[in-house]
Amino acid sequence: MGFWGYAPYVSVAERRAKAEKAAAKAAKAGKGYAPIAAYRGAIAKTFWGKAWCDNLERYSDYANRLPRGRTYVRSGAVIDLQIGAGGSVAAKVMGSSLYEVEVKVAEVAPARWKTIGHDLAGSIDSMVELLQGKLSQPVMERICKPQTGLFPAPADIKFSCSCPDWAGMCKHVAAVLYGVGARLDQQPEVLFQLRGVDARDLIAQASAGLSGPARRPAKARVLDDAALADVFGLELDGAPTAKDSARKAPARKSVAKVVKPVAKAVAKAVAKKAASGRAGNQSVVAPKLVAAKPAKAAKAAKPAKGIPPIKAAAKAVAKVKAKTAAKARSPS
Repeated sequence: MGFWGYAPYVSVAERRAKAEKAAAKAAKAGKGYAPIAAYRGAIAKTFWGKAWCDNLERYSDYANRLPRGRTYVRSGAVIDLQIGAGGSVAAKVMGSSLYEVEVKVAEVAPARWKTIGHDLAGSIDSMVELLQGKLSQPVMERICKPQTGLFPAPADIKFSCSCPDWAGMCKHVAAVLYGVGARLDQQPEVLFQLRGVDARDLIAQASAGLSGPARRPAKARVLDDAALADVFGLELDGAPTAKDSARKAPARKSVAKVVKPVAKAVAKAVAKKAASGRAGNQSVVAPKLVAAKPAKAAKAAKPAKGIPPIKAAAKAVAKVKAKTAAKARSPS
């Protein structure tokens, strides 16, 4: 025992050697230890592990003890960490001696869990996506939201350690809490186990959200098959393109409406002029014009490619009128 009842200081290298020796002894005795291996750098690398560690560091209650805990967990001092049912964590941490640590994480209140599920309905597609943390930013923010998310607040965590440290949280407990974050890298489902909830509930509620009445998109935001085919260059079965739609019957109907009255008026004028000018020979020509020209005018009035229908009709009528006048002036 050191000065003022504290255990003597043990260097990192010595602590690591003692931890390895204790782990080897346990393995030889057939004890199933689950250590947090020594490493350098970030304690956790995945979404769930990082989110757990970030949550711990968010609260000032733990600020004084967390740095020592990070040093301990990185040095491999946590030689055993078991996570059981009901939010219980049992661990063995090597310091100046081997200490026993117990942590109890409270379950999520049913009302809060229900609210989380409701807020995330339709946002999570699969269990794999959920456990891998491949979620959108709004979903991650909702899950990690302080006080109302999935991660525990200080009031939700109770702990004890067999070391003589009188502090509310000793470095051994801090090492274990960081060890949980490291464990979540390999076993993200453990978080749901700690909080006493089933991750499948989120998937079920997501499916329920998707199976509800679907909203119809605004009319202005809907592309018909023809526009879709033209925009993306796709050939959809049974879907006309925009060019096909432009060439369809409505344009022909509008041409017919213009051509028929004009052709009729032209034929009438030609017949009248022919009757008053040359009654002999022109009287034979006039009936032919009356009978034949409207059909020719209608045929000639078919819009040429790229020419608006009304212009095409006017052009055809002018052409017929010119021919008729030329024939009327020619000698019989």
